[in-house]
Amino acid sequence: MRTTLDLPKDLVEEAMKATNIKTKTKVIVAALEQLIRKSKIDGIKDYKGQVDLDIDLHVLRGRKCRF
Repeated sequence: MRTTLDLPKDLVEEAMKATNIKTKTKVIVAALEQLIRKSKIDGIKDYKGQVDLDIDLHVLRGRKCRF
């Protein structure tokens, strides 16, 4: 999809240097992917402590409990 954007030149150049990505398009795509990934992770964090999994990690990992 073609879109015209007015982006700060120094910000785009800094992002390209920081990520070692050579093109503006690829650095913007990478930034959008990271933004979406972070948003999804934040959404998953909302479930912390709310999901009760009855899992015995020792059994799952094939270990024998020493206790």
